[in-house]
Amino acid sequence: MKIKYIIYTLLALGLAYLIYYRITENQKISGGGPGKGAAGKGGPGGGPALAVDGIVAAETNFNNAIEITGNIEANESVMLKSEISGLVTGIYFKEGSNVSAGATLVSINDQDIQAQLQDALTKENLSATSENRAKQLLSKGAISQEEYDVALANLKSFQSQTQLVRAQLAKTKIRAPFSGKIGLRQISNGEYISPASNIATLMSTNPVKINFSIPEKYANQIKVGSTVKFKTDASSKEYQGKVYAIEPGINQQTRTLQIRALAPNPNQELLPGSFAKINLALEQLEKVILIPSEAIIPVLKGKMVYISKNGKAEQVIVDAGIRTADKVVINSGLNVGDTVLTTGAMALKPESNVKVRIQGEKTKDSTSKATSPKAN
Repeated sequence: MKIKYIIYTLLALGLAYLIYYRITENQKISGGGPGKGAAGKGGPGGGPALAVDGIVAAETNFNNAIEITGNIEANESVMLKSEISGLVTGIYFKEGSNVSAGATLVSINDQDIQAQLQDALTKENLSATSENRAKQLLSKGAISQEEYDVALANLKSFQSQTQLVRAQLAKTKIRAPFSGKIGLRQISNGEYISPASNIATLMSTNPVKINFSIPEKYANQIKVGSTVKFKTDASSKEYQGKVYAIEPGINQQTRTLQIRALAPNPNQELLPGSFAKINLALEQLEKVILIPSEAIIPVLKGKMVYISKNGKAEQVIVDAGIRTADKVVINSGLNVGDTVLTTGAMALKPESNVKVRIQGEKTKDSTSKATSPKAN
């Protein structure tokens, strides 16, 4: 047992010496001895330069826009129904055709109502004769004012009944409430229909409505008249419309603002119910500094970036403004011409030596698109 213990001890000592020897040799190669490595050559801020990417801050015109989704809707849409029950005696439209406002589309059997109208007219005429006779007698003092008032009241009552029957008769003709395209009919000639029966859909589709919502944070950047550009899954063509109405308040459940736009549709290419991919132009800013979002570093005081001055990294607190998918507008903290570092944030420290590789050239104009959650 003693021999084994001695052997294990010697092996451990040999291994420890080997490790010490390796460390000593590495120190000699890197700097000639302990405490004299690369980091110790120049004290704080010394050492080899860190290769990083950067951009030169420049003023640019910034056209902010967001990409959202919405739905295309008919400008006007209605399911045609009858106000009364009855037998269909005529259908005067062709499925899928355009109809004009006021055109008769369906007629319902009106024989009973025509008979009621004749009865009402007869009673009205008789009452009118009685009222006229009573007026003459009143002028001669042959009857009292009260008797004449009764005759006049009877006349007005029969006139009202006649108007009521005429209104019922008008309901036997179902007319187009507005001009548009009519859909597939759901009734047949000779069918008995009621107010619950669906006849056909009528839509006005030029122009069409674009219904969508935007996040609450963009609410102050949209106004009536703002341009809306959009595409559909059915075509790669880009369409354009204008905002005409904005909901006065934020939806508390979704924290979004509902908006509607109108887009011309003369060729009937845009179908109600279609999905719209919308590019919505927001506020336009002139002469602002725009930097990549990866350059921004959150700190306790707000937001910070690294800039390069005389080959060394320097921290700068900035006021960040509008943020898009990959860019941030800087309201203050940076000057035109500053070299902003966009990579190496985890390795950088104040006064670190840096070697900057500039990305691209200064630009004069920039258009950026932000992404947003689906609205509808």
